[in-house]
Amino acid sequence: MKIVETDNFGSDYPNEKFVNLPTMREENAKAVVEAINDGFPDPNYMPRYWKVVKDDYKLQPGFEP
Repeated sequence: MKIVETDNFGSDYPNEKFVNLPTMREENAKAVVEAINDGFPDPNYMPRYWKVVKDDYKLQPGFEP
């Protein structure tokens, strides 16, 4: 499993990025994501959040004018 940084507000252009960590077991990836997301005072209002995805996940691009 991999970890992706993405938009927290459902944008059509979330400009996703993989976190620079090796592929890991799902339970380990979920623990890392939980630690990141819970580390903010109020994660619901952060512009970005992190999620666990499968190794073959295709990143969603950002907006390019």
